[in-house]
Amino acid sequence: MVASILLPCAVLALITCAVWVWLYVERIGEMRARHIPPQALSSSAQARERLHCTNAADNFRNLFEMPVLFYALCLGLAVTGLVSPLFMGGAWVYVALRALHSFIHCSYNRVMHRFAVYAASSVLLFGLWAAFGWRLTAG
Repeated sequence: MVASILLPCAVLALITCAVWVWLYVERIGEMRARHIPPQALSSSAQARERLHCTNAADNFRNLFEMPVLFYALCLGLAVTGLVSPLFMGGAWVYVALRALHSFIHCSYNRVMHRFAVYAASSVLLFGLWAAFGWRLTAG
């Protein structure tokens, strides 16, 4: 069971890969359609000014913010051997919420829908960290 906590990490990494692919499909498509030369996007400031389709790029950056705490938690659980059904279930729910967040962000991008899913995933993650901290101090 200890190594199984790394499977949700692998799935979240796969989601990150899928968003990365979508980012470049979207970006290269816009550059071709609008005849934007690559050098015109040599900095993030230039990209913000010139590109209209940025949902996937924004989401890709999001996948390197809160999920870093998720990866650290899963590694901590694996190293300490404190993996339990509660942590496994929480990890899979977190990954599902992040997948839903990415879907919303990269598709119709309704801010309140996206925020609700983001907030739920963040509260869950902080709760998992609290439970992990409690288990570390109790044992």
